Amino acid sequence: MPEKTQNLALQETKVDGFVAYDGDFLKLQKDNVSLPNGKITTREFIKHPGAVVIIPMFDDGRVLLERQFRYPLRRVFLEFPAGKIDPGEQSLQCAQRELREETGYQARNWRFLCTIHNAIAYSDEYLDIYLAQGLIAGDASLDEEEFLETFSATLPEMIVWVKQGKITDVKTVIGTFWLEKIIDGKW
Repeated sequence: MPEKTQNLALQETKVDGFVAYDGDFLKLQKDNVSLPNGKITTREFIKHPGAVVIIPMFDDGRVLLERQFRYPLRRVFLEFPAGKIDPGEQSLQCAQRELREETGYQARNWRFLCTIHNAIAYSDEYLDIYLAQGLIAGDASLDEEEFLETFSATLPEMIVWVKQGKITDVKTVIGTFWLEKIIDGKW
């Protein structure tokens, strides 16, 4: 894994900035920054509180997925359960809450897999990915404005769907490849 170091020759330094848009869910930050060569430029980016992704795996190896309409792209996506971290909430607590709320399932075993940054050019969003096993069925409690369907699939089906472009959601693509390595015993 690459070392997490700062190369000062590449560093951009904030001079000043402000919140250009403050919405219910997202904030748009606009900063003036000093570049490594001393010139000043503007950086605009979406501020996001972070989120979690859950790979819920049944004892038989099947995984639980969701179908959900995503308004910005105006279509239904196949994806792993996921959700935004609430203020003061720990990442694992969020994963447990989101799995229960969206699917009704709880898990006996949780394993942190990785953190991904899905839009580094224009957002500070990060997603913590968890593997959830030992699933116990229950009743979902979706938010009032949340509509989704759950279903199960095998890893080979998911690999084909990624290859065919039926799964394009980046968190689900990455989660699928992580799951493949875990099942193969490589990770």
